[in-house]
Amino acid sequence: MAKSDIIAENITKSYDNKKVIDSFSHVFENNSLTIVKGKSGSGKTTFLRIIMGLETYESGCLKGMDNRKISAVFQENRLCDNLTALLNVKMVTDNNNRHSDAEIVSCFHKIGIEDISNKPVSEFSGGMKRRVAILRALIADFDILIMDEPMKGLDRITKEQTINLIGELTREKTIIMTSHDESEKELFEKATKRKAFELNLDDRE
Repeated sequence: MAKSDIIAENITKSYDNKKVIDSFSHVFENNSLTIVKGKSGSGKTTFLRIIMGLETYESGCLKGMDNRKISAVFQENRLCDNLTALLNVKMVTDNNNRHSDAEIVSCFHKIGIEDISNKPVSEFSGGMKRRVAILRALIADFDILIMDEPMKGLDRITKEQTINLIGELTREKTIIMTSHDESEKELFEKATKRKAFELNLDDRE
C-alpha cells in the first residue's frame, strides 16, 4: 500500500511566549525531496523535531505519520565514541537483515572511510564522524529520512560521495532536510533523481 503524504496544518510552536513557528502549513508529498531553508532561529530544526515527535506544538495538526518509520541525522553526530565505525552502524541493524556486513563495508568505502573495524570513532576527524552518522541513518529501516544540516564539515569531494550514497539508499523514500548551502540542491537532485522542493521559512514570517 502506498504511503500517504505528510500534511502539516497550521502548526504553531512557541518558546517563552515567543512564536518560533506560526500557523505553518505544508504538504510533503510521498517520496519527495524537501530542502527546508531559513535564517538562524526561523524554526527549521524545531519543525524537524516536531515531525519526529520530539517536540510538541500548541495548535494545528500533523497528518500522515502513522506507522511511518523515521531515520534521522541530527546536527550532532550522536555516536558511541568508544565503538568502531562498523559497530556504530550495526547498532541499527538488529531488527532487520537488509544489509550484510559486506554491504555496510562497501558503503563505508564509497564515502571514503576505510578503517572501520579497529579504531574507535573517538579517533576520527569531524568529517569522518559525520559520514558515520549519515551512514548509520541510511542503514536503518525507514520510510522518512530527516536530516538537519547533514553535510556540515564535509569537503567538496566527500560531500559528493556522501550525497551519491544517500541517493542510492533512499529510493522511494521521503527526504526532509535543512541546508544553508545553495550548491547542495543540485547535488541532491542529481543523486536522488528527483526535483527538490525548497521550503523557505523566512518567506512565512
